[in-house]
Amino acid sequence: MMQNLQKPLRDRRFWYFTLQAIVACFIAIFAHWLWRNLQFNLYQQNIELGFDFLKLQASFDIGETPIAYRRSDSYTRALLVGLINSLRVTISGIAIATVVGVAAGIARLWDNWLLRKISLIYVEVLRNTPLLLQLFFWYFAVFLSLPAAENAVKLPLGIYVSQQFLALPLPWSFPQLQENGQILGGLQLSPELSALLLGLSLYTGAFIAEIVRGGILSVPKGQWEAARSLGLKPSLVMGLVVFPQALRAIVPPLTSQYLNLTKNSSLAIAIGYPDLYFVASTTFNNTGRSVEIMILLMLTYLSISLSISLLLNWYNRKVQIKER
Repeated sequence: MMQNLQKPLRDRRFWYFTLQAIVACFIAIFAHWLWRNLQFNLYQQNIELGFDFLKLQASFDIGETPIAYRRSDSYTRALLVGLINSLRVTISGIAIATVVGVAAGIARLWDNWLLRKISLIYVEVLRNTPLLLQLFFWYFAVFLSLPAAENAVKLPLGIYVSQQFLALPLPWSFPQLQENGQILGGLQLSPELSALLLGLSLYTGAFIAEIVRGGILSVPKGQWEAARSLGLKPSLVMGLVVFPQALRAIVPPLTSQYLNLTKNSSLAIAIGYPDLYFVASTTFNNTGRSVEIMILLMLTYLSISLSISLLLNWYNRKVQIKER
C-alpha cells in the first residue's frame, strides 16, 4: 500500500497539476477577497454597484461624432461614439505606423547614405522623446499655428491644411471645401485627430523601423547573395526574397507595438480628442460611477488588444516555415 502511495508522489505530472491547482486556489481566494472588499467599501459609502446609469440621458456634447449623437442620447450612445473614435485612431494609426516603420526600417539598410542618415535621425529622435510631448508639438506648434480655413494651405496631391481641418482628396468623403467658387470633396480631419494620428503613427513607426531592421538582418547573407547572383535588382531582392523571410522575426515583436499604440491612444484626452477614455471620464464626472466606468474601460481595451493579438498570432503561424 505504501508503494501505491509513493508512486504518484514520484510522478512529475502529479506535482505539476497539484502546484497548478494550489496556485489557482490562491488566485480564486484573492479575487474573492477583492470582491468582498469592494462590496464593503461601496456599502460604507452607500453606493450600489450597477450599470443602470447607462440608460440615463448623457446631457453633454461630443466634439467629433462619426455616428448620430445628441445631448438627449443615453450614456451608452455616448460611450459608443467614444469607442468608434478610438477604433478610428487605432486602425488608422496601425496602418500608417506600419507603412512608415517598414519604409524607415528598410531605409536604414539601403545603400543611399543620405537616406540611411535621415531614417536614423527619425528613429533616434522619436524613440527617445516622450509621446505626450510629441502630441503637444504636433497639436499646438503645428496644426494650431496654421492659417484659418479660408486661407487653407494647398499641398501636393490635393491636400488642404488649416487650423480647422486636414482635408484629403478621397472619393468616399462627406465634408466639402470651398475654393474659388468650386466645391472640393475631401476627407476632413480635425486638428485633434490629425495631431493624434500623426503623433501616434510616427512614434510607433520609429519602434517598428528597428523591428524591421532587426528582422531583415536576421536573414542569412547567403539568401542575399543567391538573389543577387540571379541578377535581381535591389528592390526585388528585398521584396521577393529577404523581406518575406524576415517576417518570421518581425511579426511577434510587431504585435507588442500594435498593442502599445492601442493603449497609447488614450493620451488623446491631453489634446481634447473625444476617444473612449475622454467620454468615459466625462461620464464618470457626471455620474460618479468610478468602479463601473473602470470595468467598462478595462474590458473594452482588453477586448481590442486580444483581438489584435489573435489576428497577428494567426498571421504569424501563416508565415512560419512548416516542416514536412
